[in-house]
Amino acid sequence: MTENVLSEDVPEAWARVGSRVDAQSWPSHALYVVATPIGNLGDLTLRAWQALSRADIIAAEDTRATRTLLDAWGIATPLMSAHRHNEVSAAQAIVERLRTGQRVALVSDAGAPAVSDPGGRVVQSVHEAGFKVVPLPGPSAVITALMATGVTTDAMPGFLFAGFAPTKSMARQRWFKQFSGLPAAMIYYEAPHRIASSLQDLLSVAGPLRKVSFARELTKRFEEVATMPLAQAPLWIKGDPHREQGEYVVILHAQDRDGVSDESVDQATNTASVDSWLDALLETVSVRDAARIAARATGLSRDLLYARALSRKPK
Repeated sequence: MTENVLSEDVPEAWARVGSRVDAQSWPSHALYVVATPIGNLGDLTLRAWQALSRADIIAAEDTRATRTLLDAWGIATPLMSAHRHNEVSAAQAIVERLRTGQRVALVSDAGAPAVSDPGGRVVQSVHEAGFKVVPLPGPSAVITALMATGVTTDAMPGFLFAGFAPTKSMARQRWFKQFSGLPAAMIYYEAPHRIASSLQDLLSVAGPLRKVSFARELTKRFEEVATMPLAQAPLWIKGDPHREQGEYVVILHAQDRDGVSDESVDQATNTASVDSWLDALLETVSVRDAARIAARATGLSRDLLYARALSRKPK
């Protein structure tokens, strides 16, 4: 049974808070950089709604996607395009509008503009032209994933956001090597049709013991969050056909400060544990690669592990 949490006081509360937001400063000659929902339309903030309604024009990454959001919230502000293929010319047009005293809102398809999305060049151009930039915080897939996984703590708050992973395997491996050794969690975006191959590359670089967290379809109906050792990740992806659908936020946990922990080393020398890792690796990589990855993670002989993997490879 779903409990209805709305009460007769809700419209009054909205009106009260809305009047306070309405009374705030809304300068003209300004660019309003507005974060928009990453999936759930209810995540638009009241201040963002006001800014989009007050703007003379909204510069959008995809006007069709933004129109859906505006229609849901009853916002009739006209739209212009500002995407990665026309960002330079769009920035010039926006600066000219600001010169005439207009308010321009900048949005991407979802989340925060200029954070692995178009918008950075527009913001830079506006600053260079001497006009005000007003950031309106809100939904962010990176921050939402960190909140959902608990990867960072107040004692260890560091993380690196690396954006979208390269599409080619060799480039991805070089990219992972660049970031995976840092003493902080590494966060990246991955498309659903590349998640399986991306994990193979991450596994070959970081090894089966490193933990990884997945945040899929954040704020949407089929939202899913999971954490596991990398050795288990390929099987987890294959365990449900829906897991190759929906955009991913992937978090590679920080490596232990002293490398692999004593507990992990003890586990690695246990034959049953090694066999379990090899079995998981052989689901997705060759015998040679399975031995190489396991040797890097455990410190055991690659030749020994190769023979073990060869004996366990399904006929």
